[in-house]
Amino acid sequence: MIYKKLIRPLFFKLNPEFAHHLVVWAIRITFLIPGVSKIISIIFKVSHPKLHRRVFELGFSNPIGLAAGFDKNADFFNELSAFGFSFIEIGTVTPLPQPGNPKPRLFRLISDKALVNRMGFNNKGVDYVKLRLTKRKNPNLIIGGNIGKNTATPNEKAASDYLIAFRELYPLVDYLVINVSCPNIKDLRDLQNDNGLGEILSAIMDERKKFHLQKPVLLKVSPDLTNEQLVSTIRVAEKHGIDGYIATNTSTSRENLRTPIDRVKAIGNGGLSGKPIAERSTEVIKLIYALTHGQKPIIGVGGIFTPEDAIEKLKAGASLLQVYTGFIYEGPSIVKRINKALINSDISY
Repeated sequence: MIYKKLIRPLFFKLNPEFAHHLVVWAIRITFLIPGVSKIISIIFKVSHPKLHRRVFELGFSNPIGLAAGFDKNADFFNELSAFGFSFIEIGTVTPLPQPGNPKPRLFRLISDKALVNRMGFNNKGVDYVKLRLTKRKNPNLIIGGNIGKNTATPNEKAASDYLIAFRELYPLVDYLVINVSCPNIKDLRDLQNDNGLGEILSAIMDERKKFHLQKPVLLKVSPDLTNEQLVSTIRVAEKHGIDGYIATNTSTSRENLRTPIDRVKAIGNGGLSGKPIAERSTEVIKLIYALTHGQKPIIGVGGIFTPEDAIEKLKAGASLLQVYTGFIYEGPSIVKRINKALINSDISY
């Protein structure tokens, strides 16, 4: 309540990207005070046997994670874990550092409980992220690594970029995510076609064989694929032995928004996240669950703001969930509220 009444209105007066940096650095500085991390954990963490999940042969203390994009460079995962997340996905990480797209590139659609971003895989590169990941303090926190290609790398050489990022992050994360579905990198989503995706997955899976421990590899899919395109994508992924899916990425759709159309047009291109994509995200989860006969874990993400939203995605076939836009709009208590509701629900997940 304090967050929605006091903190959020204050930060929502600021430029969204600046506000994001201000919040995470304020958290990091505050956590330098002895005892703060423990106090935050006591306030926000919920522990109960009913929340435990074993997915990808990994033990999750609860099904709620933080989606990629919030902690791109693995700068804040230690602090963010105190808010109750059982797993945090860092990235998207590319082989070389890159600034991303020109600013402004992050926008709020408050009346729609949504964000539009065209960040463009801005990150400090895999070498920096590797160093940050060696600072993991909580051995129980599961960390995923979301990888992509550099913007300057043409699609015909994309597999090489994915391979570099995969090889470098593999020893330091618990699972990896192939991101070919972000709408903010020119022509990136063309890699979702059979040939492009097949080449990348073939290279990744061959590389994984070189490691003694076979960590899970997931594919993050777009909500903008037609059902027919999704069937084709899943077929290729299954052929190459993918371990699971994240459904879904952000969307280029601007349908059925409450935000005035002139405001939407003024914002321009970018990936839409939040409430407007919730329904399509759930549809994609259901379809993937059916196509894989419920045999491949799905991480559901897209428009989760309430416990009811979370339960809907779990019933659709998700094994785990991620929040991002909901975390920004609802505040840090979102994880606690969902977990408490799951404990008291009759859902079997």
